[in-house]
Amino acid sequence: MNHQIKLTGNLKTYLRWPVMLSLLWAVATIHIYVVDRKAGYCVAGYTLAYFVVAMMLRLSGRKKLQQDLIRFAQSYGRLQMKMMKEMAVPFAVLNVEGHLLWGNDEFLDVAVNKKAARRNIANIFPEITLDRLPEAAQGDVVLRVTREDKTFRAVLRQIDAALVDDFSDGLELDQFIDDQSIIVMFLYDETEMVQLEETIAAEKLTVGLLYIDNYEETVASIDEVRQSLLMALIDRKINKYMQGIDAISKKLEKDKFLFVFKQEHLKDLKETRFSILEEVRAINIGNDQTCTISIGIGTESETYTELYNNARAAIDLALGRGGDQAVIKGSESEEFYGGKRVSAERNTRVKARVKAHALKELIESKERVVVMGHSIGDADSFGASVGVYRIAKTLERKAYVVLDQCSPSVRPLCDRFYSGDYEDGMIVNREEAGKLVDENALLVIVDVNKADYTECPELVEQAQSVVVIDHHRQAGDAISQAVLFYIEPYASSASEMVSEISQYIGNGLKLKPAEAEALYAGIMIDTNNFTDKTGVRTFEAMAYLRRNGVDVIRLRKAFRENMDEYRIKAAAIEATNLYLDSYAITESKAEGTDSPTVLAAKIANELLDISGVKASFVLTNYNDKIYISARSIDEVNVQVMMEKLGGGGHINMAGAQLKDCTVSEAEERLRTMIDKMIEDGDITQ
Repeated sequence: MNHQIKLTGNLKTYLRWPVMLSLLWAVATIHIYVVDRKAGYCVAGYTLAYFVVAMMLRLSGRKKLQQDLIRFAQSYGRLQMKMMKEMAVPFAVLNVEGHLLWGNDEFLDVAVNKKAARRNIANIFPEITLDRLPEAAQGDVVLRVTREDKTFRAVLRQIDAALVDDFSDGLELDQFIDDQSIIVMFLYDETEMVQLEETIAAEKLTVGLLYIDNYEETVASIDEVRQSLLMALIDRKINKYMQGIDAISKKLEKDKFLFVFKQEHLKDLKETRFSILEEVRAINIGNDQTCTISIGIGTESETYTELYNNARAAIDLALGRGGDQAVIKGSESEEFYGGKRVSAERNTRVKARVKAHALKELIESKERVVVMGHSIGDADSFGASVGVYRIAKTLERKAYVVLDQCSPSVRPLCDRFYSGDYEDGMIVNREEAGKLVDENALLVIVDVNKADYTECPELVEQAQSVVVIDHHRQAGDAISQAVLFYIEPYASSASEMVSEISQYIGNGLKLKPAEAEALYAGIMIDTNNFTDKTGVRTFEAMAYLRRNGVDVIRLRKAFRENMDEYRIKAAAIEATNLYLDSYAITESKAEGTDSPTVLAAKIANELLDISGVKASFVLTNYNDKIYISARSIDEVNVQVMMEKLGGGGHINMAGAQLKDCTVSEAEERLRTMIDKMIEDGDITQ
């Protein structure tokens, strides 16, 4: 290395002072010469001698001074090198590609394998990937890395390689640096701090709510002598479970509990998948009605008020999905556990009456009502929409049904509303609906609770007052701005719910035959001709509709299949594969048919008639999407399965839409999802 030193700054000025003083002596000599010539000659001699000596000393001393400076710099560099090498903080130098060039003793103690680090620092710290290395103008990049049982905060910065040229002999970098930049890295041991953070997080309290779903029905199903014993057993199970997680629990009401526990126990609850759900369900001392509970837990909040609000939202979500499950809700995420059983039907109509009264007040407070179902509307969404339309008209409000395109599956019902009995503008498309929805309009959404699945999603954001009436189990991304939410997963259909509401509106409400038949058809289609999810209230609703003029013969004729659809259905059933001998999967090649998705649903229903089939899945390629219709009887929760593919629905009737994939790819995703759920214990093989 070239050790020539060019003197600059104050040192250079200091060394020039003797020469510069010679000029002063020269001026003084001239002044003396003017006064006295003889004295001037004498002083001139001394001045010349001073100048010669000063120049000699400067020339000879400069070289000596440079040698001393070089020795000092080398000694200082070795001292710096020693300090860096023995520094208590791990320090390393990398090239811009992440290869280790040099590391001090502390760093090598951490890295252990120097050869692996020279190949790439990611071999030692997988978190430091090439795309996370700092750029020249980026400044410091701070990453948290782990090595064995220690955690470090890594600070990386890219600097100019010229800055270390003076020490490159000591660092032995010359042979490695091919670029003009290097990366320096410091490691700060934060193991103890991370452990303290984990301890604080584990010790933090979490709020939960536990509700008995069907308290009244369970108590009513047993004689009075054993009612207190049944509730004592349920309370004992719950209290014992709370003691197992060191929770403080308080019974708020006869069927509601509040509990607080440490965050560290939440992991155990997840691993056991909230075994209390099964334990309470197993209690039976002669009660005909199985008792179920729902749990809502709030997480990911800094204040206890926010945690409690999250717990409230979680329990509402659990109840909205049918109960018998646990929901963990954070600020932006939800986790679901349980919910494998069909929701128990509630025979009481108190809730329907309360919701009917609330809906009546909302309608009367607005000038007009706009009713909307889901996209590619079916008989249930159309029937429920017509029912709400009649309620609004009875309350003397303008009403409109949003139906952008009448699908062939509901065409027999739609045609009856294009007659003199109804206004020409009763059924509107999305453009017309956009002009109707304002601050004076009430938007009622039926048979769907997700904004993206509605006939016109932009109306949901546009509307200021929204009502949701649905029988599908609520998901985490459900419409959140509704002023009235009426979701009953145990109901057979949205048409059944609207039929019940109609009976409590009053004001002399009377359904016209076409309206009653639309509601009746919605129940009939969603229950697969009254075989699925039918309860006492379902048949009571049907009886109410029959009294309003339903002609079942006309409906049967209207919903008969044509020969082409029958052949497609037969071909799909013939091509069905039984995955794991329990899951029927097939493709419905229904291109060109009037309603491919409805046909797929019919095929899925028929596949359940095969012995041993727990669930059926029919895939349809339609409008550049793969539609999946999923059905089950009672062994598998297809709603949870479809939620994992971005869909949803009922416990035994659900669906999903997949984009940017083929039918074979969609089928492979379906199989992988089934395997994963079996592995996780969500379903049994």
